[in-house]
Order: sequence, then structure tokens, then C-alpha cells
Amino acid sequence: MLQLVVTEITEASPQVRTLTLARPDRASLPSFTPGSHLVLECGPSVNAYSLLGDSRMPSAYTISVLKLGAGRGGSRWLHERSPGDMVTVRPPRSMFPPMQKARKHLLIAGGIGVTPILSHLRAAARWGHQTEVLYSHRPGHGTHLDELRQLAPESLRCFTRRSEFHAALQESLGRQPIGTHLYCCGPESFMDTVCRSAEEFGWPEGRIHTERFGADALDPGAPFEVVLRDSQRTVTVEPGRSLLEVLEETGISVPNLCRQGFCGECRIPVTAGTPLHRDHYLEDQEKAADDSLMCCVSRAQTDSLEVPL
Repeated sequence: MLQLVVTEITEASPQVRTLTLARPDRASLPSFTPGSHLVLECGPSVNAYSLLGDSRMPSAYTISVLKLGAGRGGSRWLHERSPGDMVTVRPPRSMFPPMQKARKHLLIAGGIGVTPILSHLRAAARWGHQTEVLYSHRPGHGTHLDELRQLAPESLRCFTRRSEFHAALQESLGRQPIGTHLYCCGPESFMDTVCRSAEEFGWPEGRIHTERFGADALDPGAPFEVVLRDSQRTVTVEPGRSLLEVLEETGISVPNLCRQGFCGECRIPVTAGTPLHRDHYLEDQEKAADDSLMCCVSRAQTDSLEVPL
């Protein structure tokens, strides 16, 4: 855990604030892979935000936060911070890295989804990689436009009309050279549209990368049973419900914080069955071991799981 101080706050666009966080002694922070995110303890909740700034030996972390009316109040809490306030932060994590062997990077952003895309674009510009950027946003709500224009003066295209974005998307997907990788972040429906269009053009799954945040990004899933070995009970997790919710209803308390698969607090062992991992916490080798899962978001590939609870 890192205890960081808010050193600067700027208004990136209406409803979006950019916060700069640094160590109190201004010492260097851990470097990170472009496209990484931070997990912040935001008063009543724990939220993940993409890092915007330089990923090499950073002296500060920068995030942009869209103020949401719904949710559990994390974005509102951050919008109420002032320079000098302390924030508890978990070190950067990467679930959306650039592919170094890509022939070209096609970066597509919708709304606040521009934040990890900006991180990718900053790294691509440094390394001299070929890029193309499509950014769709509401009129007057474009975020970090000046930086995007500086980093991609010839390949950035911005759209405030859905029809124009869709036309440009189709045109762009159809003419990319083999070896291009697509990176997309934005609202769920936006990303679904982009991915579906890419698949229709024959893009292989391995060249399509998305950054999806939040439990709402997950599909309801299929029902599965969980054998509570120590309790000698069996419960059913219905579609749209989490194992964590079912355990709590059963009277079994599991430590948890974010309930979105980021913080790792609700990790529980698995003694039989194969989990369907949907979290952002476990490393790939930990997921491959199939001996634990984040019960807030993960489900089962098999009909049932057994846990020592």
C-alpha cells in the first residue's frame, strides 16, 4: 500500500478532474506498464483508475476521474479532495499492456475511456510506434484533447456524432495492415460495438484488447453450485448474483472491499472444481492454478465448486 498526497488538481473537462498524487517526500514511485491502473481507497469504496503520465521512474501518478451520479460514491469522494489530502493507493497493475511486436496500434476511445488510451499513445510516441487514434466523446466533453493532438497530430480523429464515428470505425478497421493490434476502452456498449465490428472484419481475437472496469462490465453468467465443505452445505449462485452475496446471505463473512475484482480482499481457496476467473487481481499463473478465486466477480467453469468454508 502507498500513502500518497494530492499535489495538484485540474479540470480536464466538465465533470472530469485530473489528480496528481506523489509521495509526501516526493521520492520516486514504482514504474508501470502503459495502460496500467491504480486501485484507490475512496472513502466508502475502492475504485480503479487508469494512469495517464510517464510510466518510467515516475515521481507522481496522474489519474482523471469522471464524477458519477450513481455508484458507491468513489468518484464523488475523489472530486471532493483538495491538494494536501492523503490517499491510500495500491501499486499499479497491468491488464491492458501494449503488444511490443504489433506492426501498428489502433487506439479507440469512448468518453472517459480515453485515459488508458492516452497512456498507450504516450508510450507509442516515445518508442516511435505507428498509431492511429479514434476518439468519440460528447460535444464539449473531450478530455485531454491537447495532449492527444500533440502526441498524434496526424493520426487523431475525434467524433461527437455517433454516425460519423461508426463510419470512420468501419473504414479504419477495413484498411489496417496485418499485424495491427486494436486497443479499446469506453462504455460497455461502445466497446461491444467496436469488438463486434472488428470481428466482422475478420480481426483475430488475439489482436483485440479491451479495458473493462466494474462489475457491471460482466455478464450475468450461468448458475453453479458451491459445496461449503466445512459447513457441510451446498448453495446455488444464480445468474446475475455473486458468490460473495450468496455467502453473506448464508451467514458466512468474507473480508471484502471493492466487490469488483480489483482489491483481492475476498480471495478464497478452491478445493474442487474449476473457477471462471473474472477478476483483475490474480496473476496469470495464479489463475492457471485454479486453487483460489475472487468470490465477488468470479464464477465456475464446472457445474460446481468446493470451498473450505
